[in-house]
Amino acid sequence: MSSNNKNKVVTTEDILLKLCKSVSSVLTSATSSQINYSAMVQKINKTSLKPDFGCFVLFDGGFTGLVVINFTAKAALEIYTNYMRNMGMPEEELAISHTSDEVGDVLGELMNQLVGNFTNKIRKELQTNITQNQPKMLALNKQVILQVDTNLDRPQARRVTFSTENNNIFYLELAMDKTEFIQLEEFDVVEDENPDDILEATRKSMEKSTASTVSTKNEADDLLDQLGL
Repeated sequence: MSSNNKNKVVTTEDILLKLCKSVSSVLTSATSSQINYSAMVQKINKTSLKPDFGCFVLFDGGFTGLVVINFTAKAALEIYTNYMRNMGMPEEELAISHTSDEVGDVLGELMNQLVGNFTNKIRKELQTNITQNQPKMLALNKQVILQVDTNLDRPQARRVTFSTENNNIFYLELAMDKTEFIQLEEFDVVEDENPDDILEATRKSMEKSTASTVSTKNEADDLLDQLGL
């Protein structure tokens, strides 16, 4: 890193860009199809889970926040189908509805991987540590307002539009405290993981998560009960 990077300031938008790159790279690798994000970002007042399929995960540590991804039914099914084909799943065994448990399991595990990729970047590039909880997934037919369950002094929320290879849309939302990281000294950043390593990690995690499908579904049902849905 050259000396002109000294005292470089990293803002919320810079952190959001790191997250967008994690989403794009992990999903592109896992599905063997191109996942792109918009160069424009929206400022929003609050995050919300929306139809047809919402995933969310909280993170905490050096800074606190919430990541939400809202998929249309077509986007959810395309990502699930391409991932399973990439894993060698026979066509006749694929789920055909976005409300199928299998779709939720795959999208939840992929979200786990992409947020894990993001937290790894944060650790290396910002030299701070954040941890994530287990992602929650909900098939929805109406909007649910979901806010971070922690005290943010100056909350900021952003939304970015993503598109799949077949031009199906999904939305990433990030809520976090307004923060800046200021680089005081130069340091070396270790290279990112190989995309094939990400895919292999996802494959192994999916095998492990099969056993915990029932408990995850129960947690989601409990959450719906708490939200009065």
